[in-house]
This record gives sequence, C-alpha cells and structure tokens, in this order.
Amino acid sequence: MDQILNFLKGGLLQYSWWQVALVALVLTHITIVGVTVFLHRSQAHRGLDLHPAVMHFFRFWLWLTTGMVTKEWVAIHRKHHAKCEKEGDPHSPVVFGLGKVFFRGAELYREEATNPETLKRFGHGTPDDWLERNLYTKRSLLGILIMLGIDVALFGVLGVTVWAIQMAWIPFWAAGVVNGIGHAWGYRNFASPDTSTNVSPWGIIIGGEELHNNHHAYGTSAKFSTKWYEFDLGWCYISVLSFFGLATVKKRAPKLKLEAPKAVADASTLQGVITHRYEILARYTDLVKKAAGEELNKLKLTRKEGNPDCNWTLLSRCKDWITSSDDALEPAQREQVDTVLAQNQSLSTLVQMRRELVRLWESSSSSSEQLLADLQAWCQRAQQSGIEGLEQFAYRLRRYAA
Repeated sequence: MDQILNFLKGGLLQYSWWQVALVALVLTHITIVGVTVFLHRSQAHRGLDLHPAVMHFFRFWLWLTTGMVTKEWVAIHRKHHAKCEKEGDPHSPVVFGLGKVFFRGAELYREEATNPETLKRFGHGTPDDWLERNLYTKRSLLGILIMLGIDVALFGVLGVTVWAIQMAWIPFWAAGVVNGIGHAWGYRNFASPDTSTNVSPWGIIIGGEELHNNHHAYGTSAKFSTKWYEFDLGWCYISVLSFFGLATVKKRAPKLKLEAPKAVADASTLQGVITHRYEILARYTDLVKKAAGEELNKLKLTRKEGNPDCNWTLLSRCKDWITSSDDALEPAQREQVDTVLAQNQSLSTLVQMRRELVRLWESSSSSSEQLLADLQAWCQRAQQSGIEGLEQFAYRLRRYAA
C-alpha cells in the first residue's frame, strides 16, 4: 500500500516539486524548438533542410506533446502569410480582434484545420509517408494520451499538471502571444505591409518567434534576428545542427550593403532598394513622424500664444495615420489626414513622395529600365524638395546596392 501511495505521490522518479518544474520547462522547450525549427522554418518556409533523423524526431515529439499534424500546421501558417490581416487570414487580430486570437487562438486553429481547401492549397510538400498517414495524422489523439501516461508514470499525480502545461504551452505561446501580441505590441524594424511586431529583441522563451516583424519582412529566412542586439535562440540550434551536418540552411535575409555615394542611382541601386524595401520604408516612416513631431512643437508654441487657428489638436490626433496607406484608414481618418496635409506643404510632400516610393517596388508591369528611371526621378525630386530630411534620405538611398 505504501508503495502505491509513494508511486502516486512521486511516480518512478520521486522528484521534488522544483525538479518536476525544471523537467517540465525542458520538455516544453523541446516542443518550442520542434515548432520553430521543424514546423515553421523548415516545413512552412523551406528556409532549411533537416536530416531525416532530426526531422523524424521532431515529428514524433510533436505528436506526443501537441497532437498537431504537420500538414495542418504548415497549411494554416502559409495561409496566414498569403492572406495576412485580410479576409481569409486564419488568426488575424485585425480580422478577429486581439482578445479572440489571444484567448481562443487554439479554437481558430482547429476550425481552420477542418478546411480541406486550406490543406489542399497550402499543405503541399509536407511528409506523406506511412507513419504520417496511419499514425501521426490518423491517430493524433493517441500521442498526447501516451504522453499523459508517461508523465503520470514518471511524476505520479503531479504528472497530470506537467501534461496540462505541455498541452497548453503551444496554444498559449504560439496561438496567443505570437499570433496575437505579435501583431499588436512591440517594435518594428521593417515596414512590412501588416501590423507584425517584434515582441522582444531577445528570442529565448519562444525560440526566436518573438522576432515576428523580422520574420514577416523576410518570411523564408531561417534566421529571424537582423540587428546586432537581437538574439534568436532557434538560430543557435540550427547552427549547432548545421555544424554536425544535420541541417542545411537554404535561405537567410539579405544583408544591407551600402556603397560609396553615387551621383545617380544605377541598376545595382535599384536592386538594393527593392531587396531592402521594408527597411527603407521603415526609415522613411521615421522621417515622416519626425517631421510631424517638429510641426507639432511649432504649433504648440502658437497655441500658447493664443492663436485661434492653431491645428495642433488635429495633427496630434492623426500624426500616426499619415504614414498609413489609404486602404488602412477609415473615411473619417482619411478626411482628417487630407485636412492636415492641405495645411502643411512639407508634410504633404513627404507623404506624396512616400506613396510614389512604394509604387516603385509594387509595380509589376514596368520594365527594369522604367523602374530605374522612376527611381532616378524620385531621388532628383527629393534632392530639390528643400526638405533637409528628405534630401539626406535620397542621398542615403543612392548608396544601396544589390
């Protein structure tokens, strides 16, 4: 009887509570590595190839600890990128609201996993061997039940808690934090056409997935960190696997290359500008915001002087809108932005030049020669604008290279 009670209390290992907690953290971290390295970077985006043994370990481990099917996860994630923050995005806070994605992200995942069209269109290229068809996909519930039995056998009754944490780990961190907060709060290195953010510059807890804006800017890159102060733990694991010949990196984000200043932009400049368009647009956004801030300071002084025509209130209300695309604004917001721009020639010029710059790399019908001519004309207008910040921006733009 005593042996049964001891088993129920501590299982085969008879660990103390802090030892069980430490083991639980290790187990959940392995799951995080499986998701970010195998499912995300390797399977969904083909940023790296994994050795078959490593690949199958992750398939087996994720079957035990999450019950997720590789094809389903990959298809849903690819659809998120294809339809990002538009109708059809499986888990967009813009579409569903932050609260629903954060607290019910797992429900959105399960609902989309039942959509055969999603699996057919976006799930190609994932494992389709006998084990995948007859065990991992067909018996996905069996894996997590086996994990429950293992946890109880090792830790006794406390194993149920360990198992519950394992089951909630990915839905919370991936579905809630990355898909939710990663599109609502944080900082942005790149002005990608969505609201993705870097939740933290140190991608440790979620294996680098915290660097979500970097990932959306260069989706196929196997490495998520781009700045010297950013840390991508997932990339560390990939580097170790590569050292031992267990992984082959196929794609990385291009490194920014600045050449000596050129009098006129050339073909290399054009290629560099298109390659680094999201970094360029982020810099330009900062330029516009700085100009708006300077104008606010000027208007603040006139407001103190009692100027009845002061437009400080209007500009302060919509200063963050003037760097947004028209289709991202409500009609009332667009009207207020137009009013502000009509009253400030410098801001109007900056916003118009921003739109023209974006059109340059969004053009799908213009030839390379036409795009280069457009870039050269843009730089010339910027240099002749009389706006110091815009002139400096054009000077730096001519330094970009492929």
